[in-house]
Amino acid sequence: MSELLAPAGNMEALVAAISNGADAIYLGMNKFGARAYANNFDSKSILEALEYAHLRNVKVYVTMNTIIFNSELQDAYNQIDYLYTIGIDGIIVQDLALLSYITDNYPKMEAHCSTQMGIDDLEGTLLFKDLGAKRVVLSREVPIEKIKNIKLKSKMPIEIFVHGALCVSYSGNCLMSGLIGYRSGNRGRCVGSCRKQYNVINTTTNEIISNSYILSMKDLNTIEHIEELKIADSLKIEGRMKEPVYVANVVNKYRKALDRSINKNELQDLNKTFNRTFTKGYIFHEDKKNVSNILKPNNFGFKIGTITKKTKLGYEITLNCELNQNDIIRIDHNNEDVNLSVAKLYDKNDKLISTSNNVCYIKIKEKLSIGDIVYKTKDIKYCNEIEKTYPKDIRKYNINLCVYGNSGSNLSFSIECENNVFFLESDFILEKATKNPTTKEQFIKQFNRLNDTVYSLGDVEYYIEGCFIPTSKINDIRRQIVSMLNEKKLIKRESLKTIEKIENITYPINKPKLSVYCTTKEQLDAAKEMQVEIIYHKDNVIRRNENNYEEKTGFLLVGGYGGLYKYKNTNEIYTDFSFNCVNHKSVNVLHSLGAKQVCISHEINQSQIKDLVDTYKEKTGGYPNLEMIVYGRADMMFTTYCPLKVLNQCGKCKSNEYIIKDEYGEFPIISHNDCTTTILNGKILNLIDDLENIENINVFRLQFTKENKDECIRIIKMYKEKINNLKPTKLFNKDTDTRGHFNKEIL
Repeated sequence: MSELLAPAGNMEALVAAISNGADAIYLGMNKFGARAYANNFDSKSILEALEYAHLRNVKVYVTMNTIIFNSELQDAYNQIDYLYTIGIDGIIVQDLALLSYITDNYPKMEAHCSTQMGIDDLEGTLLFKDLGAKRVVLSREVPIEKIKNIKLKSKMPIEIFVHGALCVSYSGNCLMSGLIGYRSGNRGRCVGSCRKQYNVINTTTNEIISNSYILSMKDLNTIEHIEELKIADSLKIEGRMKEPVYVANVVNKYRKALDRSINKNELQDLNKTFNRTFTKGYIFHEDKKNVSNILKPNNFGFKIGTITKKTKLGYEITLNCELNQNDIIRIDHNNEDVNLSVAKLYDKNDKLISTSNNVCYIKIKEKLSIGDIVYKTKDIKYCNEIEKTYPKDIRKYNINLCVYGNSGSNLSFSIECENNVFFLESDFILEKATKNPTTKEQFIKQFNRLNDTVYSLGDVEYYIEGCFIPTSKINDIRRQIVSMLNEKKLIKRESLKTIEKIENITYPINKPKLSVYCTTKEQLDAAKEMQVEIIYHKDNVIRRNENNYEEKTGFLLVGGYGGLYKYKNTNEIYTDFSFNCVNHKSVNVLHSLGAKQVCISHEINQSQIKDLVDTYKEKTGGYPNLEMIVYGRADMMFTTYCPLKVLNQCGKCKSNEYIIKDEYGEFPIISHNDCTTTILNGKILNLIDDLENIENINVFRLQFTKENKDECIRIIKMYKEKINNLKPTKLFNKDTDTRGHFNKEIL
């Protein structure tokens, strides 16, 4: 049976999830989780959460799925040590350093590979199986047929997202928030750049195609496909930033769907808490036109009626759904939202009413129009009903007792609970009753006061005759038995001596080489003409989330874990920036997996690079072989989604160029042959004046995207001269950018 895995941003949400049937909970602490703005848990509250969950046989997984800088590693290791000792079931990680630390030291605690790792194929799954991970969370872009194939061939526990918010960027691996607003999504501080409004501009015709929320995804909803989803070991609901009533509602419906068929009304109930309208997602082959809601980025609600008349005091609403006092509604007026809480509701006689099913009246100052659609974004009556579902123990664990003893002997018990058998000999000596011996019925009545526990009394065999047992003694024994059972469920682990294993892999530090990444033929021609030593192009680049692994010769630039596994024994592999390496340990792991050269992340600054290299040297006695991107437009995001198709521009990308634009800048859209999309940073990273300050980097990369041949030749020439002469040279008069590496630390 598939595990139903629910989010908990706080204790109330955890209780709501468990009360409605969650088998497992994932939550974050105050550090290292990908939802830094959730309430999260500290070292004290997580103990409360763990006890509550484990007493109910619910597992708890902790998210530590951010990238970890060198200065933070020891703190992260200490947190893992603590989580192990208190009995956490598993930790969800993105960074290879944390994965390795868990698998090297704590085989009894599971390491789960977060979706941020971008694992979407059999090869990537097998790699992490070899590395000792106990579960892989597949990318949301993986279709159901492929999930089945990965599961069957890898024999690896698989987790998939089934409901909730979707990132437009593949696997949530997005640089947009970090490089624009210095709030990194890979550090848990995403500002939601994809939920903003953008102009989409055809720069070839200078035409504004759209002003909309073009990157805002609908919410995933796969409940109608629940039978197919059962191939996965764990079904994950997104929502650590959501309120408890949302968590309760979604868990409640998926629990019912897993246990039995779910009816139409229950399906519709998912609309009654937060949603951005729904899509079945890439997992069930949703058309790319239907995965986004470019009109609204926030809570859409569900349609309940229409404005049909203006009155002296307000407006008439003709309803097709019940509206109640204190509901929250939004009215779509000329594509602008009017939001209000229905504090007062009137009938046609201008009398206050609490509910209406047909026609009602509201008094509102804002100007509306006949025909405006009314949506309910919070159904207060339904939310009150859902709130009654928690706290509640929907599962109780039977205690079966055998009670025995004779006059003059100790009162003794055989206890069976959840297939565990215990024996208890109390210190109470039975004595023959002078008047009223304790009967089986009396014992059961007193012992059965278990309402404040997760237990219920099952079968009782009672082999005591003619003896009196005081009520207080039965109460004491009940508490003692409950304590014994709880202690069994709440096993703590002893702390272990841990190590950070480092393989002694080192490389010489040489005068830096130049590498060039080419996306067009004329860029490739320029690189060859300038005799660049390392050239990346379509024939030797295996991008992240590239699943068509053809046979290749020569060196390869690999962007994802699947490619790393596929080519590990057949090619010289260089790993790309998409591995998000920001610490010495993750670099060391990649070297140990066969990467001859590692390109560091865009999200590491100058001092952090130095820290990485210094620690690597301290641990190994030598140096890593690092590449660093010093010029180019960064890939803000790579996405399966096509914004141009949504705007009916399908196919026009072959003859036109497009950008999205907001108040901060312009971001070119690159459409690929397989109809995937890359959004580029409009500003150009340019570190030519800082090269002399960059130490212990063997390869400086120029990342060409939109440059023509002449520009490429000029840029290559100037970087070559700079590397050879190490003299300050200005490259551009136009807008350039040093963010990411040298401007300021990304939080």
